[in-house]
Amino acid sequence: MTISMYQASIPRFVNILGNLSKILDKAQAHVEAKKIDAATLPTYRLFPDMLPMTSQVQIACDTAKGVVARLAGVENPVHEDNEKTLADLKARIANTIAFIQTVTPAQTHGTEDKEIVIKRGDKETRYKGMQFLLGHAVPNFYFHVTTAYDILRHNGVEIGKRDYLGNP
Repeated sequence: MTISMYQASIPRFVNILGNLSKILDKAQAHVEAKKIDAATLPTYRLFPDMLPMTSQVQIACDTAKGVVARLAGVENPVHEDNEKTLADLKARIANTIAFIQTVTPAQTHGTEDKEIVIKRGDKETRYKGMQFLLGHAVPNFYFHVTTAYDILRHNGVEIGKRDYLGNP
């Protein structure tokens, strides 16, 4: 049996991004209950040399929409990375979900061996579609979602594994 590139990507991204959005709702409730300055929580990080929570959410969204766009052969929407609040981050997640849900199974069917070229500066990395999805994009996506979760949990937001996993 072959893997469905669609099933391995879009529904998974939509599910976890939806869970992350609900986690941000709990973070907002935490901010309001504890009377914390709402502008500070998105700037928190786990360690000084790590990216803040805002960047973690941005990168998770960029990873999801980027791999889906590349596999489907459609233009990858650009977001400005100007989110400052939890509401801004929720809007970014909603925009990402809306975009990736426009891609149909037919657009990703047969992309297992599609060549994907990623450019970082003057360096190019070449992947096959499945290798890029499962070996790079999915782990990167989960890394950044998990780090955003960890930042919020570390700062007292009452969330747990069920919030992260939701109802797959």
